[in-house]
Amino acid sequence: MFRIAAVCTGNICRSPMAEYLLRTELEAAGIDDVVVTSSAVSEWELGNPIDARAGALLARQGIDTAGHVARQFDASDFENVDLVLALDTDHYAALRRMAPTPEAEEKVRMLRSFDPEVAEAGLSAQGIYDPWFGDEGDFETTHRLIMSAMPGLVEYIRSAARPADS
Repeated sequence: MFRIAAVCTGNICRSPMAEYLLRTELEAAGIDDVVVTSSAVSEWELGNPIDARAGALLARQGIDTAGHVARQFDASDFENVDLVLALDTDHYAALRRMAPTPEAEEKVRMLRSFDPEVAEAGLSAQGIYDPWFGDEGDFETTHRLIMSAMPGLVEYIRSAARPADS
């Protein structure tokens, strides 16, 4: 079982969007041996549901987010994941600082590092700004940026989750 955690600031906008969209893409690709979760680097939104704007956008795609409850990523979570997807550069830095070992630190990747349009551009080009401060259009932009990484991410997962003897 391959395990992935998407991480943002409060776990109510970007990371749950990435979690649910990745689950949907993996299902469409016929990949079922992957667990996808999401969490936050901060305590600000602990226990809260997904932001209503993010939930509405996903609901329009037939994705039910009613069970989402914001939680915080902890250093001990590194033991239970194979890949940690940071949604912005500050999350990336915080997660790498939090990593208890060099091996854990290597699990942290920017989500958009899987987008061929920005993969080689470096960290600053790979961040997704927080739509919480904006309107529905900002959530649409976040959705588009997350989705641009999905084909590359699904292919990475397909090869990473494959047993070594395949």
